[in-house]
Amino acid sequence: MINGIRVKVCGLTSLADAEMAARAGVDFLGFNLYTKSPRYVTLQQFRAMAGRLPDRKKVAVTVEPTLTELREIAASGFDIVQVHFDAGAFPADTAAWVAEAGAHRLWLAPRLPPASDMPAEVISMGDTFLFDAFARDKFGGSGKTADWAKFRRQRDVEPGKTWILAGGLNPDNISDAINASGADFVDVNSGVETAPGIKDQAKIAAFVARLAQHRG
Repeated sequence: MINGIRVKVCGLTSLADAEMAARAGVDFLGFNLYTKSPRYVTLQQFRAMAGRLPDRKKVAVTVEPTLTELREIAASGFDIVQVHFDAGAFPADTAAWVAEAGAHRLWLAPRLPPASDMPAEVISMGDTFLFDAFARDKFGGSGKTADWAKFRRQRDVEPGKTWILAGGLNPDNISDAINASGADFVDVNSGVETAPGIKDQAKIAAFVARLAQHRG
């Protein structure tokens, strides 16, 4: 935790970058298991480095997994499974994912059009929700900035839940993002990269420094 704010660095593809993120003080390390992502890592690649990864919570990022896939992911050494899904996939699939993994191990990340809020029935099923920028052709990782005011509104409606802000965060806008959204948990990816899946030490350091210096 940095200045009262939890941080996840997502899209990690190497042990070296995971170690770099941990040294910077982040709380969660994210690995993308979605085959269409430019930051895709296989379960075999993750397992090969799992025993040497820093002592941080490991998050598997996936898209609309089958229950068999979810079981395999959960058994591979991940602490959390972050599930992205289209708005049309709930409520039945969401309920099945929560029943399989447990709400305490599942982060729900529905792809919601700009005019749509997080459905109450989905909120009732989970404990933690990741709020990303909307893209019609992606489930996340677009680098676009999320709607910070909408995030604040959603969080204020359900303050007892955990809300994670993602979408286009970087060292230059993180202070403004926190002020506008009220987020105390953030997820950074492309904003600390030199290329998809390649993290930049200077950018991670700058991101963490801005958080440490932030005054709300």
